[in-house]
Amino acid sequence: MQLLHYLDFPSKFIPPRQVDIWLPPGFSPDDGSRYPVIYMHDGQNLFDPEHAFIGVDWGIDPALTRLIRKKAIQPPIVVGIWNTPNRIGDYMPEDAFQTAESQQLLRDYLSDRWPDDIITIMGNAYLAFIVRELKPWVDDHFPTLPQAEHTSIMGSSMGGLISLYALCQYPQVFGGAACLSNAWHLGEDFLLDYFQLNLPGPQTHKLYLDMGGHESRSPDSNTSLIYFHKAMRQAAKNAGYTEGKNLLTAIYKSHTHSETDWRRRVHIPLKFLLGSGHS
Repeated sequence: MQLLHYLDFPSKFIPPRQVDIWLPPGFSPDDGSRYPVIYMHDGQNLFDPEHAFIGVDWGIDPALTRLIRKKAIQPPIVVGIWNTPNRIGDYMPEDAFQTAESQQLLRDYLSDRWPDDIITIMGNAYLAFIVRELKPWVDDHFPTLPQAEHTSIMGSSMGGLISLYALCQYPQVFGGAACLSNAWHLGEDFLLDYFQLNLPGPQTHKLYLDMGGHESRSPDSNTSLIYFHKAMRQAAKNAGYTEGKNLLTAIYKSHTHSETDWRRRVHIPLKFLLGSGHS
């Protein structure tokens, strides 16, 4: 395993940020092998507890190494994109907020929770960075399988929303998305309406959706999150996705909204995207 660090990856769309590249055990650029790629958000939370949000990383290295040793998946390259202080704005599915009503809801949400912060909505710019700058660079510098069927995107909370948004906005680039603990409370019906209208075809895409049964201390909020999780699952089925084939969904009853629990189950979406899709 190798973990490469690019501290200030430049972009004309967004401010520079760190990008980490994880190369699987046995990786050699000269042996003719080519690798699928997973792009993951909140890169500082993926590999090293020293940098992780609550001192617990996702354990991507051990999770993938175990799956590779079991021959359960095709060894991938992982691209971890670090977040910035504008995380909420970067991960915003901004095309879901086109009406005056939805924009007011978003303004109210942001001002209630971050009254002293200036958040710049730039989800489209963030995805343009990944698709038009980062991915071409990765494909040029590493032996990747660049086609959509071998390219996935993955994240949690707001990172889950931007992953689902990426699948809808760039279906020709991303063939799979894993969305853990989506932050549905940010836009509720407006998010759901956008996603169910823009899901790409199930014949060429895979979608993973999950949440924990204890995502919030507020019972009402938790119920709302479960409602939207189930509604999105049904929207995917209505679009032709089949559970266990190109769709995998779950509610983990004892899990909370934290890196600790995402680490506990991260092997499941990884296997789904890179292998059979079963845990």
